[in-house]
Amino acid sequence: MWSNFFVQQDEEGRIGVAGAGQGGVKGGRGQRRVHRMSDSQEGKIKLAFFVAIIGVTLTVLGMGTEFWVELAQPKNFSGNQTCQMAHYGLWKGCVRTLWVADIDPERTSCGPAELPGGESSTGLHDVKLSAVEANLLTMMVMGSLCIAMALSKGVAFFLKPASFCFILSGVLVLLSVLIFHQSVLALLSSDHSVPLHHELSWSVACVGSAGAILIFGGFLFIVLSLPFSPWQKCLPHKNSAT
Repeated sequence: MWSNFFVQQDEEGRIGVAGAGQGGVKGGRGQRRVHRMSDSQEGKIKLAFFVAIIGVTLTVLGMGTEFWVELAQPKNFSGNQTCQMAHYGLWKGCVRTLWVADIDPERTSCGPAELPGGESSTGLHDVKLSAVEANLLTMMVMGSLCIAMALSKGVAFFLKPASFCFILSGVLVLLSVLIFHQSVLALLSSDHSVPLHHELSWSVACVGSAGAILIFGGFLFIVLSLPFSPWQKCLPHKNSAT
């Protein structure tokens, strides 16, 4: 009796070990491999992120300055020794009174704004531009967070959301320039009592370059994310054991 009992226990133990081994093999086969980035891939992402950061910096610089457009009356319009010109940004405008003697004789309008003179400032607010800028800042922050998570986790899953955020940021930057230019044209067409010469200033060039750089950086992230798609299936090697 005892011999039969030990034989039965030994067989059950063997069956249990075999079942555990098969379950372990099946569990191992069911696991998905996680694509980790190499050092060279991580370096490329950091370089693309540096390009995007340049676009973000130029955007903040352009948005915060008040040299988007310069409006100037003819320098001899008042018939005295001074003339007036103004330069505006998204949040602030400045009206300057310049000496005619300091202006280039070949220049017909008052300016440029860099000349010394009196100055008075005023605040500006545009509902459309404020909404665009709020969405723009949100997209840039979200894109930066996605890249930070991709680098910290070592996976490229967050590159595609980051590319979307930066491309949309660039489009919103260019859209803000277009809206501002249309607002200036509407202002000039509303009053013809004073002839005004207008020209877009260096802040617009800064913001326009920022929009192009942000879009370019977004496309770089798309290119970098293609080989590391999280939905790509892991195929077994040909020389793997069957």
